[in-house]
Amino acid sequence: MENFNELLDKYAQLLIQKSIQVESQENVMIYIDIDQAPLARLLAKHAYEAGAKRVYFTWQDDSIKKMDYQYVASENLTTIEEYTIARDKDLIENKKISRLSVISSDPNLLDDIPDEKIHRVQKANSLAFKARREATMKNAIKWGVAAAASYGWARHVFPELADDPESCVDALWHEIFKACRVYEDDPVAAWDQHKDNLEKRAAYMNDQQFDGLHYLAPGTDLYLGLPKNHIWTSAESLSQDGKPFIANMPTEEIFTAPDTRRMSGYVRSTKPLPYANTTIKGIEVHFEDGQISQITADQGQKILEDLIENNDGARGLGEVALVPHRSPISLSNLTFYNTLFDENASNHLAIGAAYPTTVKNTEGMSDEELQAIGLNVSNVHVDFMIGSEAMDIYGIRANGEEVPIFKQGEWAFSV
Repeated sequence: MENFNELLDKYAQLLIQKSIQVESQENVMIYIDIDQAPLARLLAKHAYEAGAKRVYFTWQDDSIKKMDYQYVASENLTTIEEYTIARDKDLIENKKISRLSVISSDPNLLDDIPDEKIHRVQKANSLAFKARREATMKNAIKWGVAAAASYGWARHVFPELADDPESCVDALWHEIFKACRVYEDDPVAAWDQHKDNLEKRAAYMNDQQFDGLHYLAPGTDLYLGLPKNHIWTSAESLSQDGKPFIANMPTEEIFTAPDTRRMSGYVRSTKPLPYANTTIKGIEVHFEDGQISQITADQGQKILEDLIENNDGARGLGEVALVPHRSPISLSNLTFYNTLFDENASNHLAIGAAYPTTVKNTEGMSDEELQAIGLNVSNVHVDFMIGSEAMDIYGIRANGEEVPIFKQGEWAFSV
């Protein structure tokens, strides 16, 4: 790719300046694959130039991860060493880090690993690193998720280029740079404009304070209640100490939490779900009395069942997100097999935990208090995509009146 090093540097600078927005004397933790070391070095450089006190790294590697699953017994793989938990807790509570996760893993890395083993390891890690998850969900710290191109991932997005690894990876980098506005002369300014546009959509929805949402599409007829005083959030969030950050790059959504006690009907997914380095396709979910009553999949049924049946709170929903069908990522006509990208091409829902920040005055609430106002509490949060060009969504007022929000996959109101 022409000017790749220049573009990678612009991308790294954007993530530091606009995603986690590093300030003087802040600590930073970056989770990244060892194959992405050139990007890691640029992230460290720009973080230190922004005044970071210390930049820490947690390195990951697909090949070693695969070998762990192949050769290590489940009881050993699910034993999480205390020192790793203590390190994580210390970084969050004492060093007040900002977290940036750079994802690049092969979505089908663990396809030949037994589903039960994958689920057991996923659950063990989720429980062990609860402090990290809660700090993120409650915006106790600044955090961000971004992507980097790898051949293991790129060959699924561009199978026609799989025999030419360099071109395949370049094609994926091109899509990442495009979706993140890196090609703009001033990516930071471009993000400011994009952020403002999303905030106008969120402001309209917040003013309406609908009592619920009604989704209609082929395979979908779903009612979701919304909690009182819910907040539609867009690109930029605030940490508990009032510092701004953009959690996802790219992002095209506005989102809030449903009232998980008030859900009924059924919904069918419209894109594959990459989960635990496997791919789940053709998800269909039925709801009764505010809970998932039945869930099936054309591919990945067992691991999906394990997700729902063996995690506390996984029969509820924690997020409802609105994304127009003609978002830039959707218009690429690509399936990325990566939730960060595919969820920003489609309306989506999340199985599991709600973000407490999506309802007013929830700071400091216990899990029981959050549940009492309709927010789901869980040790998982898994997005799945449901949007299409055929989807209509109506906001439901307390008196039962239905107001169009989406018609044929696009916004039904102007801002």
